[in-house]
Amino acid sequence: MKYVKVTWTHDFTDEPVLYLSELGADGYETRKVQYYRNGRSEWADQSHETDTAGLAEVAFPPLNEISDQPEFNAVVITPDEFERAWNEARSDR
Repeated sequence: MKYVKVTWTHDFTDEPVLYLSELGADGYETRKVQYYRNGRSEWADQSHETDTAGLAEVAFPPLNEISDQPEFNAVVITPDEFERAWNEARSDR
């Protein structure tokens, strides 16, 4: 597994500003947490999605490809950082 965090800098009030993803060996998301500017979080996995949070249908692109776009910053995170966010988002449900 690989764990990534993508920060999205924008002015949209209804769009997430932070995404944390767990990626399988094939590069596809297996779990995701997304945070909004107001502190709300949502999560998705293969058995749970919301109207606004779901797993991507394509493999995750290389991090440098994401970060090459000025509004995005993508970095690798630790499994522990992801698990903390995952557990917090699920408990907020």
